[in-house]
Amino acid sequence: MQSGNEQAADDAHANVEHSDIYDADGVVRASFLAHIGAAIADRDTLTLKGDVASLHESELGDLLEALQPDQRRSLVELLGADFDFSALTEVDEAIRLDIVENLPNEQIAQAVQELDSDDAVYILEDLDQEDQDEILAQLPFTERIRLRRSLDYPEESAGRRMQTEFVAVPPFWTVGHTIDYMREDKDLPDSFSQIFVIDPTFKLLGAVHLDQILRTKRTVKVEDIMHETRHAIPATMDQEEAAREFEQYDLLSAAVVDENERLVGVLTIDDVVDVIQQEAEEDLMRLGGVGDEELSDTILAASRSRVPWLLVNLFTAFLAASVIGLFDHTIERVVALAVLMPIVAGMGGNAASQTMTVTVRALATKDIDIYNAWRVIRREMGVGFINGVIFALLIGAVAATWFSDPYLGGIIASAMVINMFVAALAGILIPLVLDRYGVDPAVASAVFVTAVTDVVGFFAFLGLASWWFGFS
Repeated sequence: MQSGNEQAADDAHANVEHSDIYDADGVVRASFLAHIGAAIADRDTLTLKGDVASLHESELGDLLEALQPDQRRSLVELLGADFDFSALTEVDEAIRLDIVENLPNEQIAQAVQELDSDDAVYILEDLDQEDQDEILAQLPFTERIRLRRSLDYPEESAGRRMQTEFVAVPPFWTVGHTIDYMREDKDLPDSFSQIFVIDPTFKLLGAVHLDQILRTKRTVKVEDIMHETRHAIPATMDQEEAAREFEQYDLLSAAVVDENERLVGVLTIDDVVDVIQQEAEEDLMRLGGVGDEELSDTILAASRSRVPWLLVNLFTAFLAASVIGLFDHTIERVVALAVLMPIVAGMGGNAASQTMTVTVRALATKDIDIYNAWRVIRREMGVGFINGVIFALLIGAVAATWFSDPYLGGIIASAMVINMFVAALAGILIPLVLDRYGVDPAVASAVFVTAVTDVVGFFAFLGLASWWFGFS
């Protein structure tokens, strides 16, 4: 029989629903967070096991991210074997490392055995080689070999994201034999949508969807109903390329093969969704010049990730400043130029950022290539010219009215057309050139595009002004 405390914990757990965890904005409720924090402080394992241990892995991940670092470590310690390690795949790298580095390798090894292979690899790949080896040494031989093989594949490859648990049968088996096998074998994956067909060397021959198995008579051989797997994914393929295969062909799962076309795993749609989100976040962060920074990173780590591109930006700022210095006498005589010149550079920078963002995303999704690049370039040139004319008329009229000088309005209007046109060109050509020479355009484009628009904007505006007003 359960004690009163145990029954109370079970009742509390039964009452913890999704709506009790999140507020209307999808954020962990402050009241729930305070409740868990108090239980951690009191080391109330019954409450924690009742309210936390059975949360969905994504909910537990959100809770871990909301807790303070010392609370996270205490929560994992108090839950012990009831802590769901798959929740560590739902948190960012810094939090994951903070938790696992404070756990004994024996506990991690025990937990890894309960996870799907892709989740186990996700946790192990961030650890030091020494810790990896110690943990793997404590696993059963077959599982150790599977995980080691996945870890040997390149980072961010399909081999790292695949599950090594799959269902594979020989072609001469009947449908009845296959069904009996799936009913009786205890080591099959928890869920799967297709069965792979292999020869004695594990070379992939084809696949059969489960619905086809259920609709076919027991006496029919598997080879008679299998279909060729046209979208088998090489284990060394970049995970972003693999995700693109899923998107293009509407796949739910796909076989992963080695260099000899032998079946080594399966990539499923849930992992691909994570990859798509991860790659999109990386592109967005890199466009801002912050690399792989996480919100949970320390102050020093965040500073270190931002400094390199800020240094490059400082150099380009000096370059733009040197252009202004060429026209210091002109600015001294016509003070209005100092007021207006940031407008030209700023508008050009914003226009270039728009074009650059579209281009970088198109490169990432392979929507732009050698066949349509020139057409896209012409389109952006047209957009830059039209927008330049529109805003030239607007800012020219404002400047002429503001300073009672129509000539000044004409100068800034002309500079605006020039810089908006150049901004469009820079926004598309710089990412294309960087990509052509193997440099990640998401990381490097912004600094160079900003430099071009600043230099051209200042030079065009101040140069035209110097020429018009007769200053050298």
